[in-house]
Amino acid sequence: MKRTLSIGWLVTLLLAVAALFFLLDFALYRDARSLGFYTLLDIAFIPINVLVVGLFINRLIAAREREELLHKMNMVVGAFFSQAGDDLMARLSAFDTDVEHDRAHMLFTAEWTPADFQSHRLAVSGEDHPMDLGAGDIAGLHTALDEQRTFVLGLLQNGNLLEHASFTDMLWAVSHLSEELSARGDLKDLSTPDRRHLELDLARAYGRLLGEWLLYVRHLKADYPYLFSFAVRTNPFDAKARPEVAG
Repeated sequence: MKRTLSIGWLVTLLLAVAALFFLLDFALYRDARSLGFYTLLDIAFIPINVLVVGLFINRLIAAREREELLHKMNMVVGAFFSQAGDDLMARLSAFDTDVEHDRAHMLFTAEWTPADFQSHRLAVSGEDHPMDLGAGDIAGLHTALDEQRTFVLGLLQNGNLLEHASFTDMLWAVSHLSEELSARGDLKDLSTPDRRHLELDLARAYGRLLGEWLLYVRHLKADYPYLFSFAVRTNPFDAKARPEVAG
């Protein structure tokens, strides 16, 4: 099987080639003033130039471009939560029979560190959410998902989101839930196994939504304090949250 040459081996190879040309140059040409000496010396510097320009500088440029791409993707993530995500989280939380457990992980504050966001995100982003199909408004959820279907599918066509795998997975989970609900005629007349299946779909979409929301809010706290302040004041998991700024 063909193997890709690792960066470490490539650096070692380039330095070895450069060293070989330097040794060959000094072995063949004792007179440093000769044309051959300087010609071979220039050749010896080619691998070093490749190493500096081709690896380090290009990697710095690529890192900068990736940072700009992530910034643009976070704008898309923000648009999703403003347009659909916040409403979907509120609707799905009504089916969560242990919502207090999740609420404890969603009450972020200005004191949270990146490590806090990550630990709470790991606690809620899985599929381990006990959901009861009869606890919430399943018809209202179906209508909301159907209204946002075109918007969600449009986001999935954004090629840049391939760099944001977890957000893409969340969109697929939401889209799949929408398809599952649309495929059933009467959502009130379901067999027990079918109810359990839909509850698993609810839990999957819900967990991924919570995880991506915490990831996005962490970004707001780091780069957009005023948007983070608004997120804190409109947190759907905080019963005391109010959009008005308290005196």
